[in-house]
Amino acid sequence: MGISPAFTIVTLGVADLERSAAFYRALGWEQRGDASAGITWFRTSGTWIGLFGRADLAADVGVAAEEPPQFRGVTLALNFNDESAVDDALAHAVSVGARLVKPGTRADWGGYSGYFADPDGHVWEAAFAPAFQVSDDGTIDIQS
Repeated sequence: MGISPAFTIVTLGVADLERSAAFYRALGWEQRGDASAGITWFRTSGTWIGLFGRADLAADVGVAAEEPPQFRGVTLALNFNDESAVDDALAHAVSVGARLVKPGTRADWGGYSGYFADPDGHVWEAAFAPAFQVSDDGTIDIQS
């Protein structure tokens, strides 16, 4: 049977919904929904990022809302078509409140990438992967 890979939303638990929404708006991302409802959405290329209070998200899942570790074992990736776009993205993110985790560097796998963390510590990779050309709609296609 299987499960359809209709991956549509990543919901990030945040400490301060208004602060986090302001950060993602400052990145230039389109917001939908009213944060006063307790959750808000940001459009990405083919999926959505949801921002939801961390304690409320933990309650919805049915787990304790413990302090998150600095590294959660997850990164979210933004792909670009060249190294300068990676550097520009990292600089812009930092200018609107991100913490630079790792500056853009050439990678062993042949590309170039760096990392920033949003105000709640969610880590985003900005990457140029020569094999993953970004289409006009912002999506990539990974071949074998």
